[in-house]
Amino acid sequence: MWNEEPGVPSLAFVQLMSSPAIEEDAVKRFRAIMAREGTGELALIQAEAQAPLRWFREVYPELDVEQATRLGIACAEQAQITSFGPLSLPLVSACTVAEVVNLLTYLPLITQAVSTQVHPQQDGLTIRLSGNAGDAGLDCLVLIYCGLALMRLIDLLVGDVSDVTMHGPWPEPSLLPQESERASRLVFDAPFSYLLVPARTLQAACRFPDPLAHGLAVDQLQQALARRAGTPEFTRRVRALLDDGPGMRTIQSVADELSMSSSTLKRRLAEEDTSFSEVLQKSLLERAKMQLLDPSTSVTEVATELGYSDLTNFSHAFKRWTGSSPSHFRRPHQHR
Repeated sequence: MWNEEPGVPSLAFVQLMSSPAIEEDAVKRFRAIMAREGTGELALIQAEAQAPLRWFREVYPELDVEQATRLGIACAEQAQITSFGPLSLPLVSACTVAEVVNLLTYLPLITQAVSTQVHPQQDGLTIRLSGNAGDAGLDCLVLIYCGLALMRLIDLLVGDVSDVTMHGPWPEPSLLPQESERASRLVFDAPFSYLLVPARTLQAACRFPDPLAHGLAVDQLQQALARRAGTPEFTRRVRALLDDGPGMRTIQSVADELSMSSSTLKRRLAEEDTSFSEVLQKSLLERAKMQLLDPSTSVTEVATELGYSDLTNFSHAFKRWTGSSPSHFRRPHQHR
């Protein structure tokens, strides 16, 4: 099923096909792929399917990070409030930017291409964006598109919000589109991909607030997400528990929360080619990076938050993961 693949929401994809972002020859190649796979633009929309990212790799076989950055910017400029299926109504009826950002929780309902993690800070939010394609060019494309599309939607809903910025780990391309104001808010050579939304922007009022419609739409999203979570990928379930709980967890505590034995948990993870230790280390590393971006939090506080008994143990672990100390890591990336 296409909906199980990383992809682009169907309506957003069809809108891109009729926009200047996708050149005519590329549109023809996309349509040839769809014909080969027994579908078309209308069928994608009716099925509420995703357009698989592998189609983009087939249409753009030479796509590298630099080309993906430019294509992602061009595509994001075409994003509309209507582009995102079940998220469209709650987007347009949101009362504040904070409510718009909260809708990222429901991103899995429209795409498997991007995962998000929100980290509150004293002066706003850091929103971690992770690509799931396993292809550097495609991940760059979808992350640039997702981040800048969200910035564009916020601009459409509240007016110019030039203090929202997107940070990415890629080098700056030799040539950026001059017509995109949002491209000027891209920051390159960051430790990972994230959006920085200042606190004052989170409180900005949207143009078309409708609390009743928004509340009802969010209730429907919650129900839809709960139905989809009925049979989630097991590793993702474990990772979600680790991300939301205290930093240092034992395998037994997680097994208890999942109502199974620790040996069953080990076996289930092994079936997905991973281990509890590996999932835990990845969770701790990403949480550490996110928290180190917050200048109001000391390195000692980060270590304590993640469950380390002292700063030395945390520093050793972080250096083992990244090759640098926590203080050295945060120095070039700390928000000014």
